[in-house]
Amino acid sequence: MIGRLKGELVEKQPPQLLLDVNGVGYELEASMNTFYKLPEMGKITVLYTHFVVREDAQLLYAFADKEERLLFRTLIKVNGVGPKLALTILSGINSQEFVRCVHDQDTAALVRLPGVGKKTAERLIVEMKDKLASLQMADVGEFRLDGGGSEAVADMAPAVDHRAEAESALVALGYKPVQATKAIAAAEKVLGAGTGCEDLIRQSLKSMVSG
Repeated sequence: MIGRLKGELVEKQPPQLLLDVNGVGYELEASMNTFYKLPEMGKITVLYTHFVVREDAQLLYAFADKEERLLFRTLIKVNGVGPKLALTILSGINSQEFVRCVHDQDTAALVRLPGVGKKTAERLIVEMKDKLASLQMADVGEFRLDGGGSEAVADMAPAVDHRAEAESALVALGYKPVQATKAIAAAEKVLGAGTGCEDLIRQSLKSMVSG
């Protein structure tokens, strides 16, 4: 129904953002991989979207490129994987690493993602193996496993309270508050005080998924 939006980026609090399109504000949810590619506040950006209608809500999910949206749409076809879990997976692991996990049947790496238990990880590997093979041959353009396809964008503007925003983002992605606080504190030690929200989240996700 709504497949693409172009507008001014006016708010962002991972995983939510607000895009002003000709005076209409669209509330969107996006993976952290998409957030890393966003321009600074006030800039015009183009996002590809997936529209979900539930009994209690209508939700728009945003993606920096068609490849990530395609992977998202494939993930939600797996039994037991809804949009929220798919977004968490895309936030905690890049597409090439996800493909590696499926190919190598690496359930240990997948279960480190919040919401992914052993059975879900095994189901992802079984069901996604054939789907990924068909995606790479699909006649919808090249499905790049390196997450490419987006133009270079400006660095994101620094947040006022980087640590609090980063912790809030991790909780929204499904991590427990205690896990989020510990991970962000550890990331801050590695990256230094004053590090931006997105860099803190990136480092935290990297450390938690890698174990």
